[in-house]
Amino acid sequence: MAVKNLMLAAAISGAALAAPTLEERQSCSSVWQQCGGIGWSGATCCQSGNACTYLNDYYYQCLPSSDTTTTATTSSTTSSTTSSTTSQVPSTTSVPDSTTTDAPTTTTTTSVPVGTGTATYAGNPFSGVQMWANEYYSSEVYNLAMPSLSEASASAAAEVAEIPSFMWMDTYDKIELVRETLGDIRTANEAGASPAYAGIFVVYDLPDRDCAAAASNGEYAIADGGVANYKAYIDAIREMLIDYSDTRVLLVVEPDSLANMVTNLDVAKCANAQDAYEECTIYALQQLDLPNVAMYMDAGHAGWLGWTANLQPAADLYSRIFSEAGSPGAVRGLATNVANYNGWNITSAPSYTSGNSIYNEKLYIEALGPLLSAQGFDAQFITDQGRSGNQPTGQLEWGDWCNAIGTGFGIRPSANTNHDLLDAFVWIKPGGECDGTSDTSAERYDYHCGLSDALQPAPEAGTWFQAYFEQLLTNSNPSFL
Repeated sequence: MAVKNLMLAAAISGAALAAPTLEERQSCSSVWQQCGGIGWSGATCCQSGNACTYLNDYYYQCLPSSDTTTTATTSSTTSSTTSSTTSQVPSTTSVPDSTTTDAPTTTTTTSVPVGTGTATYAGNPFSGVQMWANEYYSSEVYNLAMPSLSEASASAAAEVAEIPSFMWMDTYDKIELVRETLGDIRTANEAGASPAYAGIFVVYDLPDRDCAAAASNGEYAIADGGVANYKAYIDAIREMLIDYSDTRVLLVVEPDSLANMVTNLDVAKCANAQDAYEECTIYALQQLDLPNVAMYMDAGHAGWLGWTANLQPAADLYSRIFSEAGSPGAVRGLATNVANYNGWNITSAPSYTSGNSIYNEKLYIEALGPLLSAQGFDAQFITDQGRSGNQPTGQLEWGDWCNAIGTGFGIRPSANTNHDLLDAFVWIKPGGECDGTSDTSAERYDYHCGLSDALQPAPEAGTWFQAYFEQLLTNSNPSFL
């Protein structure tokens, strides 16, 4: 907490400074500025009189010191890339070297009986626990967002940093970071947290991932052992969750994947991936069926599967996958609106929803739920409201999913939903992480990210998008400002 308060004070005190010139950005960082960490691409040295000091894997900061200029090692691990860049090693410490996706990194932990204490649950798994606000996102907000904000906005951003948002296991290497987060949660719970904390994470590494788009292509290819690699990824997650069986873990499983199997089989990459997607999803549901785990398969959103023509096929697919997995007890239901913008219960239909009477997420789950129950899958739901606060958004078409303009932070995460089918409002997409690049020359450019209703210029998917964070903060409802 002392470190976090130090970073907050530093961010606010420097918030009114003018944006640095290009020349300044290319020189060594000054006191209190960032100088390294996972995902950092700026200066990796500090001006004389400051030391590039390790605070966590995501953030090195220039702190006052008698040392001469120092530099940092930076490893890039975003939600869609696995590349790494290395500069000189700082005099204080260094970030762990990047690893390949084939060999797991093992960590020794103390085993505890499976399903002890508050880890197990009956009914709504979001009840009786607090969702954990992970250090990964908090570090992004404190160290990437706040330094350039006004004092008032920086103070509001500090509140955002404390909101629980899901941590994405979008590469094999991220599993180790989640293990560290689970260690933090265990420590907090053992210190007497009341109610106890639960970890909230996303499983997201299917082979040939993001088959109907390009912005979030993953690390595994079906043609290159992708199914086997994915199963090894799931096995590593299972081992970790057993090691932390005293901690409740709430998972969203594979955003966009099965929804693409409902509507996008006319896309060759999706058609070719169908068997692998289903096999891998079933494997994940079976292997992660643990007493301390609750899972929600991703189910698109109202503007995707909520159309009349898509509802029954969606219910058929999700019910079949659930059944073929053996109806695992840990599969609680479905997650909707992941990384999207739909309101929960808005009463006026936005113009871009024209033609569909199901124009919000409440109407969507009320339409889909009974169709699932009719096939033996009594699904409960969670819905992502992290970027759904401002309604209507600036979208011109409902399918314009990339960095949509006019959006804002929305309903805060809570199990108090006042709806029988809805377990919780959640923030699954970390607000401020980019949906995809607007650079038309980029390998993973998707045309949706270059549309007129997409905020531009935008960096690569998963990297920090400061202008987008500021938009979400400005338009937040309930307001943070």
